[in-house]
Amino acid sequence: MNLLSLFLHPSAAWLLWIISFILILYAGYYFVLSLFAFKPYRPAVSSAPTHRFALVIAARNEALVIADLILSLKQQNYPASLYEIFVIPNHCTDDTEAIARREGASILHCSADVKSKGEVLSQAFQYFMSSQDQFDAYCVFDADNLVSPDFLKEMNDLLCSGVQAAQGRRESKNPSDSVITSCYTIYYNNLNRFYNHARNAVGLSSVVNGTGFMFHHNVIRKLGGWNTVTLTEDLEFTALCCLNGIKIHWAPRAVFFDEQPLTFLQSWHQRKRWSSGMQECLSKYWKALLSDALKNKNPNSSDILLMFLATHIQVIGFFSFLLTLSLTAMHISYNLFPQTDLAFRLLVSFDTSYFSTVIIAVAALLLERKNPLKHMRGILFTWLFLASWIPINCLCLVRKTVHWRQIDHVKSISLKDILSLQAD
Repeated sequence: MNLLSLFLHPSAAWLLWIISFILILYAGYYFVLSLFAFKPYRPAVSSAPTHRFALVIAARNEALVIADLILSLKQQNYPASLYEIFVIPNHCTDDTEAIARREGASILHCSADVKSKGEVLSQAFQYFMSSQDQFDAYCVFDADNLVSPDFLKEMNDLLCSGVQAAQGRRESKNPSDSVITSCYTIYYNNLNRFYNHARNAVGLSSVVNGTGFMFHHNVIRKLGGWNTVTLTEDLEFTALCCLNGIKIHWAPRAVFFDEQPLTFLQSWHQRKRWSSGMQECLSKYWKALLSDALKNKNPNSSDILLMFLATHIQVIGFFSFLLTLSLTAMHISYNLFPQTDLAFRLLVSFDTSYFSTVIIAVAALLLERKNPLKHMRGILFTWLFLASWIPINCLCLVRKTVHWRQIDHVKSISLKDILSLQAD
């Protein structure tokens, strides 16, 4: 044993033990919750259409896709008199506003300069809160979305059952356009089933996922408007709802379709924003969430706090993996688990990691009633997609993204064509 080994032996072994204990607790929590993904969803009782909705769309240079979204919204199985479509163009240099007007949407203009979607929504809800034209609830969409015909009907049923906020089920608009879009499809199916569905099954709050969500007008009044300041306004809104006692329901029958980035570079920039925003949310809300969890025994606060810790946990897990390899290479015994080739391969090997990811991806697709054979590229490359989060999270720990970067949306396709492709 050399001098480095003598130095590393006691401290590194103890550090590995502590890190492993934390990781096991964290993974164990998510594993137990994921088991409830197999529990059937109980839909709300079907109710007569009574609630009036404002459908809110922030748009920046979305001329290629905005008409498809508005047309899908005009085809809702819901009385046209009970909803109105609002488009908020910001920094547009194309025909987004003119196309939205032509398709029948109402236009809201930002009265001040905006740098993020959160700031656009903030100004939009200042208008709604001061307007004489009152709505019962609001649905927020992105300009590249397509919305299934029963979306508003499902949200109305939930409102009639007493739900104050709900997240719809996100599907990919372009699942087969590239390896990256296939990986995103798998990612969102996992999120839908093993995160939101599972939490809803045990009575926890779901997480707002960027777009396709609804909330009652009492929610925005209770929050004093839309007041998010981080790059991930959706996650921050989730935390604010939690801290104000508002549960976000899971609405898997309220389906919408979202365009995914085509290239790895686009995905890299998007996920850097997500990672930076999640770390911002952790820094801003960890004390309030921890206090609410301990003092008020609110399980939603502890659950959201654990979600905000995900970027740090992944980095810690990667560090633990490197430390394990180092100790093994130097033949230092750390007595964490039986140090045999079989045990090592089962617990820390690439084989186990890769095939576990494949199994989880297939399970999510089957539970979501999808044919795994149609998503083989995503299944085979999801491990690499998830592993690429490691350098993203490490980078964002030392150099966070501070500006919102637009991803061009170019997939112009009708809702009818999307539904036909799904039926094949």
